[in-house]
Amino acid sequence: MSSPWLALTRIAVALAVVLSALVALRLDDRDRTTALRARFLAGIPWGTLLTMLGVLAVYLFVQGGFQHWYGPLVLPFRAWSYGSPLGIALSSFAHVGPGHLIGNLIGTLALAPLAEYAWGHYPDEQGPKSSLVRKPLARVLAIPAAALLVGLFVALFAIGPVIGFSGVLFAIAGVALIHYPLATVVALAASDAVRQVYAAVRNPVVQASADPSFGAPWWAGIAIQAHAIGLLVGVLAGIVLVRRRETGPTAGRLWLGTVLFAISQSLWAVYWFRGNGGFVLYRALGVVLVFGLALLVVAGVVATGRVPSAVPLVGGTERWAGTAVVVLLALAALSAPAIPVNLTTVESSTARAATTPNAAPANATAGQSEAIAVRDYTVRYAENITNRQVSVVDVAAFGESTTVNASGVIVTSERRHLWTTAVQASRLAFTGRATVRLGGLGWDERIRVSRSGWQAGDDRAYKIWLNRSNQTRVGYRSAPATADATIRGKNVSIVPRTRGFGIVVSRANETLGRAPLPNNGTTRAANLTFSREGRTLFAATGATRVPIAERERYR
Repeated sequence: MSSPWLALTRIAVALAVVLSALVALRLDDRDRTTALRARFLAGIPWGTLLTMLGVLAVYLFVQGGFQHWYGPLVLPFRAWSYGSPLGIALSSFAHVGPGHLIGNLIGTLALAPLAEYAWGHYPDEQGPKSSLVRKPLARVLAIPAAALLVGLFVALFAIGPVIGFSGVLFAIAGVALIHYPLATVVALAASDAVRQVYAAVRNPVVQASADPSFGAPWWAGIAIQAHAIGLLVGVLAGIVLVRRRETGPTAGRLWLGTVLFAISQSLWAVYWFRGNGGFVLYRALGVVLVFGLALLVVAGVVATGRVPSAVPLVGGTERWAGTAVVVLLALAALSAPAIPVNLTTVESSTARAATTPNAAPANATAGQSEAIAVRDYTVRYAENITNRQVSVVDVAAFGESTTVNASGVIVTSERRHLWTTAVQASRLAFTGRATVRLGGLGWDERIRVSRSGWQAGDDRAYKIWLNRSNQTRVGYRSAPATADATIRGKNVSIVPRTRGFGIVVSRANETLGRAPLPNNGTTRAANLTFSREGRTLFAATGATRVPIAERERYR
């Protein structure tokens, strides 16, 4: 589609949204501003807007999204461990890309005004008597301050290198659920509508085909434990706040809203990582936990005495205190496993193992890894090595283990307590190239990774290249790939070499001849003639000519 038509399509989407909304508001004769002005300064949720601006500022100016909107700096801003204070401080407010950022900002815009409305810029008469807490400006600033504190809490007690504002967003949703459960579900639907409008404006027309694609299952990218922690923090804050109000939602509404929210936000997606791109989903366990969560939320709010209930409330204060303790225990049970994981560090031996000589010898063995060092980072390619970020404490449960293997582009930093598979080997085999962005506050550098290889039968012979500015080196060479076909009892193998690829002819583990792989020409080895035509390598002897290997194709 041409640029003028794209522009017209975007304008049409914008006009449809604006006109539809204006007509609906014009037909609705009720004055909505009075209720908003009763709770908000000038009827505007300033705390929500300030919070969103703060998150956007981190992406634009700390992560470098202003210069690289689609490729922000991510690695140093994940919560790798307690030994990485920069990651702990910023992980809840950093994002991996514009889609991640926009999704969380839209969710915040939909849900945070509900929580801020419950809090209010003007305190209730039975509210705190402190003059500071009763000032509207202070109550506005309390919203971003609370988001900052919750973000730090989630980063401290989330398992694994989490990143993103969703933990705080779930806490906001927890507060909103306690006060307006069904309105929270409606707000989620509204945020989905806004996302669709944004997608329609950004990509008015999408063309797709049935080509294969690479990617982990969608549920494997959810920080489920961090989301649950955030939600429980919000629920606890909402319970404290609802005790100061005269009324609350009915128990049935609260239960229904919590179930719908938890299911729609995939809190049932309890999964485990098996290494090398493998995952297992415990769907039934997740659904059971969702309904247990709904029961916990309803019991906690009913115990305050502010929610209508058919069960007589005996000993209201004691019941409230007991339920609050149950919520706190649930929060502690979710948070405690993160402490031994986040207290760990990358072993010095691991970091040293990643640092190998800068130039591999000409007779380097297959599979030898050559690294690139960038300040405190080390980048290398390796296959089937122990994932140090997962296997800190080996605990087996449900037939799974925390000791798993990793294959791909490995980035380590002993100073930052960082060990991660930046690019999975399977993804690199699919795409053929990837970029790893390293950096810190005020600096960044990109390492470009590429793969080239040949497929012979079911085997593949390939090399991995690591490129830094004007410096290029072979980061990895695989084992040889042997063709299925034999010619006069001879086997033919493709061998990755320091320069290009080679051909080895053998019989019964005895090498009969070697030759460089021809570049659109011919060569001979062990009385066999090899010719390359485009992406295919042929072997011939006499009148016999068979294809031996095919150049790898990438998507």
